[in-house]
Amino acid sequence: MELKPFSYNSMSTFEIQKISTTLFSNFRHKFGVRYSNQFNCSRGLFLKSYSVSDESYFAAVTTSSHSVDGINGSTERLYYRNLILDAFDDEYGGVVIDPNSLPQNSYAFASILCLSLSHWKKLGKKGIWLKLPLEKSDFVPIAVKEGFEYHHAEPGYVMLTYWIPEGPCMLPGNASHQVGIGGFVINDNNEVLVVQEKHCSPATLGLWKIPTGFIHEAEEIYTGAVREVKEETGIDTDFIEVIAFRHVHNVAFEKSDLFFICMLRPLSSSITVDDHEIEAAKWMPLVEFVEQPLIQEDSMFKKIVDIFIARLGKRYCGLSTHQVVSNFDGKISSLYYNVIDNDDANCVGK
Repeated sequence: MELKPFSYNSMSTFEIQKISTTLFSNFRHKFGVRYSNQFNCSRGLFLKSYSVSDESYFAAVTTSSHSVDGINGSTERLYYRNLILDAFDDEYGGVVIDPNSLPQNSYAFASILCLSLSHWKKLGKKGIWLKLPLEKSDFVPIAVKEGFEYHHAEPGYVMLTYWIPEGPCMLPGNASHQVGIGGFVINDNNEVLVVQEKHCSPATLGLWKIPTGFIHEAEEIYTGAVREVKEETGIDTDFIEVIAFRHVHNVAFEKSDLFFICMLRPLSSSITVDDHEIEAAKWMPLVEFVEQPLIQEDSMFKKIVDIFIARLGKRYCGLSTHQVVSNFDGKISSLYYNVIDNDDANCVGK
């Protein structure tokens, strides 16, 4: 494999010392790496190849008399192979480190991360994205010590970022919202599908409510509403419209919450209760549902019911979904909007 040059000429004394101390000395003590010469700025250094967890690394410094940051020595060029982490450019002028290229050992990671950051700084990169899988959680304190900050976490990984330029970080932040849905399902007998949850707040104890839940990752609002109703009650439905949505802040872990209330058409009638989440489910007459004290006494619940009744009376139009493609990203999007000027409109009295 061809050796690539990495110039020491523009590196500071601190960087040289850090590389020599971290990369060479730590590896020698940890893995018994042998040197033909000790690292010395006045002499050439030749580091033999060695293996760390089945990953081979090789480095050497040529000899030539010159001065680096006022230090007389012979460290003109460091030749390296596999000493820069594999990464690809992002759309913000930075790089995303390939998580599959990470070393297996924390000592190797600490040294290679240091050299990689120096390399990317010289290239003028801005933000660095580092995704550490669960099995490499011991790398987290190493990255934090180098200046990385937490961005977000999922069950299988933690994402960290490093902003190189001076000034505020311009990388996009973590997701700020969670998205919930509720399904208003009413049958031909003017009965609403309602549930009582096993786990609820004291304020809603005893309330018969519409099925609700959270949208999954990469799930549409309308498919999430159909799924939640099916999971909690066993009832199959068709999505009709979003009739309203609520926006509130500081709900869970300081995140905001978007809650979409959807109108659904039932395709079945036999209820099968989800024993894990739901205490009971049934078809309740609309009038009885509306007259529940907890609904009458709560301004938001009452307003939602008023909107739903107006929609049933064709005095209100919700937002139906339409699939469109944008030239900005080339992706199919679900655009929710109100249509009342065509023959298919079913929400306005004729």
